[in-house]
Amino acid sequence: MDEKTKLLVCLGAATAANCIPCFEFYYGKAQAAGVASEDIQEVAEISYQIKNNVNMLMKNSIRNFTGQEGDACPLPSDKCNPKCGS
Repeated sequence: MDEKTKLLVCLGAATAANCIPCFEFYYGKAQAAGVASEDIQEVAEISYQIKNNVNMLMKNSIRNFTGQEGDACPLPSDKCNPKCGS
């Protein structure tokens, strides 16, 4: 895997983990390596989607455990995966 891809993976993980110091650290490395701002933003958006969908899955699981109905997947039906919430 090339260095830019590794840095994008690190930025995505930092975003999903809500780790601002981690994101800041890898953002500096990514800038120095010439990673495009558009690529960083795209990785952040993907990470937000995954994180938000996992949060919805947890919310729905708790509702199901307590006998309530969960929310529908916020994505189009062809993109929803009930096993991971995305």
